[in-house]
Amino acid sequence: MEDNLTCKELVELVTEYLEGTLPEAIHLRMDHHLSDCDGCTHYVEQMRQTIRLTGRLKEESLMPHQRDDLLRLFRDWKKS
Repeated sequence: MEDNLTCKELVELVTEYLEGTLPEAIHLRMDHHLSDCDGCTHYVEQMRQTIRLTGRLKEESLMPHQRDDLLRLFRDWKKS
């Protein structure tokens, strides 16, 4: 792997980055990339917000059809 991360590599590693499970060297490369890339910085912030907001959802707060729609979307996304 090169010294500089590409945007694609960052997207592939974003979960581990946010969970704090990346090796320190890769974490530093992510930080360096984010300091120069507004698009990836925005993406990481969107992911943080998504995680924070979905953590607040309670299963009972979803209507049955909404739950089914979400599960279908996740299954379709995983297949692609």
